[in-house]
Amino acid sequence: MIPLTPKNDAVVVLVLLLITLTLVEMWLSYRENRHYYEKHDTLTNIHLTTITFFLNLGVKGFTFFVLDYTWHYRLFTIKNAVIYWLVLVVTQDFLYWVLHYTGHYCRLFWAMHVTHHSSEHFNFTTGFRSTVFEPLYRVFFYLPLALMGFSAVDILYAYLLTQLYGNLVHTQYDIKLPIWYGRIFVTPSHHRVHHASNIPYLDKNMGMMFIIWDRMFGTFREENLPEPIRYGITKPLEDTGTINTIFHEWKALACDVKNAPGLRNKLGYIFNPPGWSHDGSTQTARMLQRGYQMVNSEQLIK
Repeated sequence: MIPLTPKNDAVVVLVLLLITLTLVEMWLSYRENRHYYEKHDTLTNIHLTTITFFLNLGVKGFTFFVLDYTWHYRLFTIKNAVIYWLVLVVTQDFLYWVLHYTGHYCRLFWAMHVTHHSSEHFNFTTGFRSTVFEPLYRVFFYLPLALMGFSAVDILYAYLLTQLYGNLVHTQYDIKLPIWYGRIFVTPSHHRVHHASNIPYLDKNMGMMFIIWDRMFGTFREENLPEPIRYGITKPLEDTGTINTIFHEWKALACDVKNAPGLRNKLGYIFNPPGWSHDGSTQTARMLQRGYQMVNSEQLIK
């Protein structure tokens, strides 16, 4: 039995809150005929998070060992408990932003992260639609935390808290929040943009808890298009089975690498952003956004 401590209490409360909100959202969606949930999609989300959960358990010892080993080479230690946890949570969230940014701008990592974006629905269970293979490499993005003197247990706990917060913003319901809140923290509106496949919204709002990173580094976008949000990826999956949901981008990447002429182009498909092509036959999100802006500018002039 897990001992009751302030840390565990907080996790239990957040998990129970997430489960309760999910059930309430399902009921409201059904009662109001909003179609936010679809049976096959929801079951796929649960299936994917189950796979990720067991993969997390499988590599938990390795993750803890790497962080704990690195901690022995820490550069300093923060003595004040309040400052310790504040710096840990804020820095952990920034490093998650770096991890998330990498998942959108390097196709190798996008092949793993795209699973989370592949649903054409957006609800609390979409947050369960995990990046299945992320537990295998996530720890290496968090090594700076161990070097800063944060223990492995505390790093994993801070990650869990921010992940639970991240799940809570996966909703289409319009929740009114103070303006100041949305300038600091990620809101459901911000995260709806992140899951949209509308061209202006691609690769935006990648923070988990804090939106300040996106505001600082130019990846922020308000939910302000006149057109409705289209959730999912730019090329929707024809086969929405679990296996294809996890591996479809791996197959496409392997095909592009195989057919690319020369080593440089093969590496380009692996490490450049999704949509990059050696012959210009496909476009990255930034290319699509430039074209979108040009078309809209021409229409305004006319």
